[in-house]
Order: sequence, then C-alpha cells, then structure tokens
Amino acid sequence: AMLFYFAYGSNLSTARLRARIAQVRPVVRALLPGHRLCFHKAGRDGSAKCDAAHTGARGDRVFGVVFEIARSDLQVLDRIEGSGYVRRSVSLLTTGGLPLQAVTYLATGIDPGLLPYDWYRQHVLIGAREHCLPQAWLDRLGRIPCIPDPDPSRRERELAIYP
Repeated sequence: AMLFYFAYGSNLSTARLRARIAQVRPVVRALLPGHRLCFHKAGRDGSAKCDAAHTGARGDRVFGVVFEIARSDLQVLDRIEGSGYVRRSVSLLTTGGLPLQAVTYLATGIDPGLLPYDWYRQHVLIGAREHCLPQAWLDRLGRIPCIPDPDPSRRERELAIYP
C-alpha cells in the first residue's frame, strides 16, 4: 500500500529521501497553509533542522512536494524523524489548488537559538530547485543563515549522494 508524504525540508531532495527509503515517487508540488517554515528544530547533531510551524495565519504557507511512499517505509521515516518530530496528517493544497491529505513531520523539540549547517540548507535548496518550487521561495531559502559543520567529514558524507 502506498501513501502520500509531504516533504518540505531536507527530504525535498529526492536523492536524500531515496538514500533513506527505497520506494519514492514525487507526485505533485503543494503547500501547507497556516504554517511557516522555521529552522528551529533541535537536531541530534546540535544544529537546526526545518519545521513547518503552525501559525493559523491565512497568509502563511510552507511549500513542498508530495511523494508517494510505501506504507511500510513509514516506520523507517518515523525512526529517522522520530527524535523531536511528530508525524501528523495535514491538509494541503496542490499548486493547481486541489485539496490533498498527506502525512508530514512537525517539530516538537524546538530551540530558536540554533542555526542549520550549510550542508543541511544545501539539501533543502537542492530539493526545492529540483522540484521547481517558486523562485521567491528559493530566494528565501538562500537567505537562511547557516553555519559550517565543525565535523567536515559529516558534511562530506551528507553531500556524497550528489553527482
């Protein structure tokens, strides 16, 4: 059985998602209304990760991509995202304006004092470009402040999935 998964952070990158779970098919671009993209989820590596923070404000939205994944792969994603994220079913709008239900992960462990590592922001940007998310969104991602990873070998490992 397959299900819809909404990616808005580093899993936007198909290569990164495929390195984590086997069956991945990008289906449609979508947005999550009433949420704002924040880099404030406390990562296990001491840096910030993405969150689609609920605001309820009409103008707020988070752009992303809906992937079709195997229901059995949810356990893998749960394990990867498990620390400081909770899986939720969300109501999306496709770029064509159609409503769509999908699962996504929202942050529970938040530290607004953290910044993302440059390689993490790179995953998000690569994925956003790959799926042709709006230019204003790409510009916004490019302006997110980030820091170099104190562990250069981790950066190398992270970016080794790209040709």
